[in-house]
Amino acid sequence: MLLDATRQAGLPVAAGCGSGQQCALCGLEILEGESSLARETEDEALLKRLNRIDEQLRLSCQLEVKGNLVVTAQYW
Repeated sequence: MLLDATRQAGLPVAAGCGSGQQCALCGLEILEGESSLARETEDEALLKRLNRIDEQLRLSCQLEVKGNLVVTAQYW
């Protein structure tokens, strides 16, 4: 998952639920490489709406990394 990859790279990513796919705090903006990601699922969209997360962000705890990405977080 993208959350694991960012942490392995030493980048701090918030995840209040401990990667439990509940809090939506791990939202990242994909700057490059978005075409290699799966489309947003209904579950991801719902989680972002319920937690008032910007709809442009992707939840890193739900994204399988299939290629090179450049990402940023609003708090970096």
